[in-house]
Amino acid sequence: MTTENKSRESFISLIPFLVFVFSFLGAGIYLGDFYALPSPIAMAVGIISAFLIIRLPFRTKMNEFLKGCGDKNVLTMCIIYLLAGAFSAVAKASGSVDAIVNLGLDYIPINYIALGIFILASFLSLASGTSVGCIVALGPIAIELATKSGIDINLMAAALLTGAMFGDNLSVISDTTIAASQSLGSKMSDKFRTNLWIAAPAFLITIVLLFLNNSDVPPLQHHTEHNSHFYLLIPYILVIGLAFLGMNVFFVLLIGIVVSGIIGWYSAGMDLITFSKTSYEGFTSMTEIFLLSLLTGGLAGIIEYAGGIRFLLNKILKSIQSKFSAMFGMGILVSLVDACIANNTIAILITGKVAKPVSEHYQIEPRKMASVLDIFACIIQGIIPYGAQVLILMSFSKENIDYLSLVGHSYYIWLLLICVFVFIFFNRNQISNSIK
Repeated sequence: MTTENKSRESFISLIPFLVFVFSFLGAGIYLGDFYALPSPIAMAVGIISAFLIIRLPFRTKMNEFLKGCGDKNVLTMCIIYLLAGAFSAVAKASGSVDAIVNLGLDYIPINYIALGIFILASFLSLASGTSVGCIVALGPIAIELATKSGIDINLMAAALLTGAMFGDNLSVISDTTIAASQSLGSKMSDKFRTNLWIAAPAFLITIVLLFLNNSDVPPLQHHTEHNSHFYLLIPYILVIGLAFLGMNVFFVLLIGIVVSGIIGWYSAGMDLITFSKTSYEGFTSMTEIFLLSLLTGGLAGIIEYAGGIRFLLNKILKSIQSKFSAMFGMGILVSLVDACIANNTIAILITGKVAKPVSEHYQIEPRKMASVLDIFACIIQGIIPYGAQVLILMSFSKENIDYLSLVGHSYYIWLLLICVFVFIFFNRNQISNSIK
């Protein structure tokens, strides 16, 4: 890319992002269902508008679109979606999901199942480094538990969503942690400790709220104890254990799929053809989020080349006058970018390009700026209705989960927002010379 392209800025090139957002949200508001219009179609509308509005040669726009689709981070997420979908489908077919559901009904007090899901999701995502994989793995379990126990399905879904975002935001093997640390030049261990001090209060308060939030839970009707075989739990135990050991998420999911298939063969008579078809069904269950991620990467490629991201960066830079406004401004910027592209890893990578020189000028420790970027991106990613995490949750029980109620029950997300504001506020007196 030439120097001219790097310095180009253009508000017009942001319009396709706005077209996508308003198409998706507008249709949802008008129809009373945020998922009535498939998100890839809304994104396709945005892409078409980019080719019509942005004044660049068609070949240039097509090249940048394809480069964006082929971005390493985009393709990595797409492959994870496919593997996670296959693991979820095969584990369910082999009886592992039902086994965990039955154990939950038998041994976890009914009033605290949402709390149990929140804690389990927190540790699973912390171990695996992926909120998407965590939601795919535990989603069927959480939804089935809510259905069988009578607990508010929106509360259960919110507990899973926020627990997954907690671990993803903190895990040292998470893409967002790696992106934030590398972009700001911080050690991941330093970023982890700083991030933990911000997130821990929100995590603990959420546990208290979920512990107390049991007054509206109906008593579970009498049920017989289930004879769940321990070996049915092996796939999930294995996935969690290997993730804790730091194994690459691709290998973790592949091993989980194979082991689930072996157990399915032993317990349910699953043959090779059935295993293959079930795995493929898992692939197809991720079609919407796969296509959305691919198309989003392509649109982001065009818009970044055309100067849309640079326009946002420069506008926010003009308002920065202190260490406080630098951290707050970068938090707002990564939030806006994530709201546009619905990928917190890419949002951090894009924002990190300007956050690093800003943090150096105002003498902000890299670990602090890295934590701020990761947390704000996490918060936005956890509440936008077209984000991977919410879309996957909705796919498990779209007819029962209400988006607004889901977000309203996402206590950890809102508490985390308060905690990061407090963190930035207490840095208000640490001001360096302003840019003249």
